[in-house]
Amino acid sequence: MRAALRRTTVVPQVAAALVVVLLLLVIVRLPWAGDLGMHAATVERLRHDLVDPGNPLVDADTSSPYYSPWMLVLGCVARVTGVSVFVVLRIGAVVGLGLLVSGVWRYVRTLSAHRAAPALAVLCLVFLWGTSLFAWSGFLGLNSLALTVSYPSVFALGLAFHFWAWLAGAVREPAAGWGVWIGLGALWAVILLCHQFSGVVASLGALATVVAARVGRRVWLRAAGGLAVGMVVLWGWPYYDFFALFGAGGELESVHRGLYRDLVGRYWLVLLGVAALGVRWWRDRWDPLVLFFAAGVVVVGVGGVSGHYSWGRALPAVVIPAQVAAAVGVVEGWRGRRRGVGAVVLVGALVVGAWTQVGTVGYVVPRGVLPGVVAEKYRAPWVGYHWVTPWVKYGDVVMARTVPARQIPAYGAYTVAPGYPDFFLPDEGRRVAAVRRYFAEGTSGGVRRGIAEAYRVRWVVDRGAVRRDAGLRVVAWGPGGQVLYEVVR
Repeated sequence: MRAALRRTTVVPQVAAALVVVLLLLVIVRLPWAGDLGMHAATVERLRHDLVDPGNPLVDADTSSPYYSPWMLVLGCVARVTGVSVFVVLRIGAVVGLGLLVSGVWRYVRTLSAHRAAPALAVLCLVFLWGTSLFAWSGFLGLNSLALTVSYPSVFALGLAFHFWAWLAGAVREPAAGWGVWIGLGALWAVILLCHQFSGVVASLGALATVVAARVGRRVWLRAAGGLAVGMVVLWGWPYYDFFALFGAGGELESVHRGLYRDLVGRYWLVLLGVAALGVRWWRDRWDPLVLFFAAGVVVVGVGGVSGHYSWGRALPAVVIPAQVAAAVGVVEGWRGRRRGVGAVVLVGALVVGAWTQVGTVGYVVPRGVLPGVVAEKYRAPWVGYHWVTPWVKYGDVVMARTVPARQIPAYGAYTVAPGYPDFFLPDEGRRVAAVRRYFAEGTSGGVRRGIAEAYRVRWVVDRGAVRRDAGLRVVAWGPGGQVLYEVVR
């Protein structure tokens, strides 16, 4: 019996350790996808000016929600060490991953004393999703985590797990004084400033933790004090107006509409966790994971019905408690024969989830050495724009379409229009229209020259047939038929 229990503890721990090692190797590769260019550009601006970095993507003096406390720390690292921004992002990724793993361990230990529970929870968080591959910042599937491990969202979620663990201890400890609650309030604000959507998830988990504890007036009063401290920190953050984000809409909603697509394919394995939550609810109507899950369902559901699709970023508040409940429910039932069936089912689901995301190993080893069935699941990361750096220097303005505009600023240059929606950029619409008009067929050379002069464009990046426009000189060729032109005045 002891040998069996030892195996049930060691196996999840070894498997979780292998996942962590894989992610560490991925950090060495640092595959380029999604918002990597935005975060690299943010660090690059802070390296050059910690006080007034300006817009991270375009040559404009505006604030940006990307200037978070964590990015400020990484900007200081870049400034002091002088190393490449991508080295700095790797350092940040290691720290974020460490916070996430240690945070999961601490939080799960507040729910179960079983030694295998934290490791199994890690496996559930990365594998218990669905059979449709899905990647988005703030979502902890293995493939998603591999592509976003250097993002502030991972750092913020790591802090969130520590926040929940600290809060769970505070509501259980009557002696927790004002200092503890002030610290919790400040930490809550830092999470929101680092990644607003993960901050919402952290807030829902915190609310569930406090409500589930059925605390008295004294604790509610101190929690309110901590909340007030957090609000002051949010109000006083000098790099952007946090509360102005509540006015964001339009493009923000359209960008997130995809979060409500293919819900069954992306999440059906999570139903095992929902079943585990049902068991927990039957035992305790005030269970913190159940309340956390319910809060997430309400927010995501209201967002889908009302058309506020950005509320779909609260989906981790639905998924995380279910995944943790599955892990905790299984380890607590390993001694029982009937519950052992649940363990077999969960292991099978984890295998299915792992196979769905097995292409992630392609970020560590060359695709050519992967077995054919695994190589088919591999998705090649983006190709960077390092090839323009011998000519394009820091602060130069580049005319480029949306996709290259998401990467070029990572190397220090600006683009005419941002590659991502920017609520804080007042002339965003005009800039987007200028880029569209510049590249439109039939636009005269004079109009193009006027746009280039208005935005102080020095370089143009485009794909396809070589442009013969007057005032453009071919400088270099890049991957996929891309061409770098110099604007000759």
